[in-house]
Amino acid sequence: MKVRIALSLLFLVAFMVFAFSAVEAQNTYVGVKSCKMCHNKAKTGKQFSIWSESGHAKAFETLATEEAKAVAKKAGVEGDPQKADQCLSCHVTGHGASSEIHGDKLTMEEGVSCEACHGPGSAYKSMKVMKDITAGTIKGETVGLTTITAETCKTCHNPKSPTYKEFNFDEAAKKIAHPIVEIAE
Repeated sequence: MKVRIALSLLFLVAFMVFAFSAVEAQNTYVGVKSCKMCHNKAKTGKQFSIWSESGHAKAFETLATEEAKAVAKKAGVEGDPQKADQCLSCHVTGHGASSEIHGDKLTMEEGVSCEACHGPGSAYKSMKVMKDITAGTIKGETVGLTTITAETCKTCHNPKSPTYKEFNFDEAAKKIAHPIVEIAE
């Protein structure tokens, strides 16, 4: 009897470890090319095009400017801002993430990409999942799709940033707004 209970507990623990590992492994970064496949079409709102013209898309590139180098130096950053953790943490999606989550499709050159705001996309990138989210049969949060709030933005847009300006979420949201269009069959 004790052996059966011990084996059952061992099985339960092993199952939970496997289940949590599988869920964590699902939520990996897929990079903007994966997002672009569906989110650059007129019928889905051309969200990719809107992002690609934004400052977020150019966030890594910005760090190479003379102005950024001067700001970084004044803030105490030694060396190239494009290599400095304190700059990259807000100018590059997934900077500092473990290799299991980061994957190989996400690049620094993408800057602050879709997944910086919406979360790593591997669990929600399929057309079926997106249709289910749009139809309301599943909640995006259940597959790692992050709900964007002022707090999401304030992880970078805060007084710790050397270029901080008063942050108004409602105004900022209008600048980066991209339509959510029903995904057709």
